[in-house]
Amino acid sequence: MAASVPRRDTRGIVDPAELLSRVRFRRHAPAAELRPYLEHYWLIDWELPEPYASHVVPHPSVNVVFQRYGPLGAPASAAHASAEVSGIGLGLATHKLTEAGRVCGVQFRPGGFRPFAPGWPVSTWTGRRVPLPEVFPDTGAGGAADTSGDAPADTSAELLSAVLSPGTDHARVAALDAFLLAHGPAPDPAADRAMELVDLVRGDRSVRRVSQLATASGLSARSLQRLFAAEVGVGPKWVILRYRIHEALERAEAAGTAGDPDWAALAAELGYSDQAHLVRDFTATIGVPPTAYARGLSVP
Repeated sequence: MAASVPRRDTRGIVDPAELLSRVRFRRHAPAAELRPYLEHYWLIDWELPEPYASHVVPHPSVNVVFQRYGPLGAPASAAHASAEVSGIGLGLATHKLTEAGRVCGVQFRPGGFRPFAPGWPVSTWTGRRVPLPEVFPDTGAGGAADTSGDAPADTSAELLSAVLSPGTDHARVAALDAFLLAHGPAPDPAADRAMELVDLVRGDRSVRRVSQLATASGLSARSLQRLFAAEVGVGPKWVILRYRIHEALERAEAAGTAGDPDWAALAAELGYSDQAHLVRDFTATIGVPPTAYARGLSVP
């Protein structure tokens, strides 16, 4: 069962102190009926004197993102607004923020999105960002998605305004609750099983290999792969490695005040065969080696 209080860590955010000094970032819990499927809602507002690029190592989660760009006090008609389903990002995600804007996001638990969009395996959206009506056709401006193949329908102005225009977090959260409750969740035992297994990977460092997860689940490695592709969107090996990179990133972030960690010991703790493999994966994901990141070098 998902926690009723959103997590407070900054795992996955590259240089979180810098991000939080530039934007107003909050997390909120969804309605009780939605908590088994969602991590949290995340809300961001910003007004910047100069452009800023944030970097995130994505979680193995699908997000639904409502966003508007323009003066925060201006009417919705004066701002550019849109909504999309953001599948699991396979690499470092860079978001360029300029002037003023607002984002209201839904982060699903890994495995928690399929009950809201049961028509497709979650891997359909992996590495993609698609307009909301492509996944939820009734959210289109005309009440249905454009099926001509020329272009997807825009999200209805009414839905965008309901989520993005309110002046309080409470009202925005209520609008997100209403949107999701109108679209499910549909019962899905496979999604429930996938969420349990991802929680095991996230919480148990001894699960370092797919073979160990297969033993713990009672599934064959092939069945596990099929389950994760359909319900999570990426394979179990990818999930294991991503959570380990998140932990390495958090340790590197803490190194500035606590001193450099023992990278060789951390590599062993996270299930790497040696320190070089940890450094290689960290560098490939973040763009700099862990020691350089810990010293505060900027990410390209």
